[in-house]
Amino acid sequence: MSEWNETIKVLLVDDEIWTRDTVKLFGEWERYGMEIVGEAEDGLEALRLIEALQPHIVITDMRMPGVDGVQLLEALNERFPTIKAIVISGYDDFQYAKHALRYGALDYLLKPLDAQELNAALLKGKIEIEAAHQADRQSLTLDINISYLLAPYKQLLRSHYNELNQEGITATFESLIEELERQSTITPDTLEQIAQELLLLLKELMVVNSQSHENLRITFKHDTFAAVSNTIGFIVDYYKSALEQLIQQRRFKKKLNLDEVRLFMESHYTSSVSLEQLARAFFVSKEYLSKMFKQEYGQNVTDYLLQLRMDKAKEWLADESIPIKTIAEMAGYEDVTYFYRVFKKHFGIAPGGMRRNNEV
Repeated sequence: MSEWNETIKVLLVDDEIWTRDTVKLFGEWERYGMEIVGEAEDGLEALRLIEALQPHIVITDMRMPGVDGVQLLEALNERFPTIKAIVISGYDDFQYAKHALRYGALDYLLKPLDAQELNAALLKGKIEIEAAHQADRQSLTLDINISYLLAPYKQLLRSHYNELNQEGITATFESLIEELERQSTITPDTLEQIAQELLLLLKELMVVNSQSHENLRITFKHDTFAAVSNTIGFIVDYYKSALEQLIQQRRFKKKLNLDEVRLFMESHYTSSVSLEQLARAFFVSKEYLSKMFKQEYGQNVTDYLLQLRMDKAKEWLADESIPIKTIAEMAGYEDVTYFYRVFKKHFGIAPGGMRRNNEV
């Protein structure tokens, strides 16, 4: 088969324009070879656009007037089964998650949207679309409860892998084994689904960390799915090997690459990023990193991160359709009152005042 060389077309579906704007701001579209080809405010309009535009990925809210996200997913499943869906919802509701997984959604993301989680879902879509182009392989019938069970463990694995935390990865897999062994409905097919989901996550993590995944050749053994411990043990070996490769890649560089540190901060500013986490991820002491970063950029790590968040917040204030509370969350502040205080201290004016005075 030929290699995939098309632009991946994405359709946004949400009745709130500021949510669509947030998705557009956060998505690394060019990096993943993607383009937003249309926007819809409800499921009915989305279906009309899908007919006309033939997108590869649909990003949809669940609660919308008229034809909602549940009905849209049902229609996609029946009429456009090759389209990948990413669900975004402001409601941490298992019923919505079940609908999303039942109809094969790539991911179920909660508002306020996290940039890293959105881009991980986009990357997953890219990988699956390209894999489908290269081979017509039958996908597993998803056990929605197992996918939901795996979700928090996958989040932990993402964090531990990106922080080069071998102990954390081992502990996460040990907890997962205990959880799965308590389940009474585990079958070889279920274990194969678990393996496929966790190995796909590993491939995403390798891509995000600029590791070559071309040599990631997965060959299941005859007893891989005979028991939970066999399956997880098989997966752990691949995670350990890939993480060791990343550790060697970082550890044996001739010198600390401050541009990599800065780029890491710029892609993680919406979550908590500490000097200690950065030092661990780049194999240097906190003192050395702090000294070298300030010497290179004229600011310490904390001040640089604050500057980055404030600049982004100021940029987003220019769009009056985005509520200030949402801007606070997008900039990494769960407490909007604290965001107001930090913003006013940094710029000498409150966010609302800056917006009213058109000083952005």
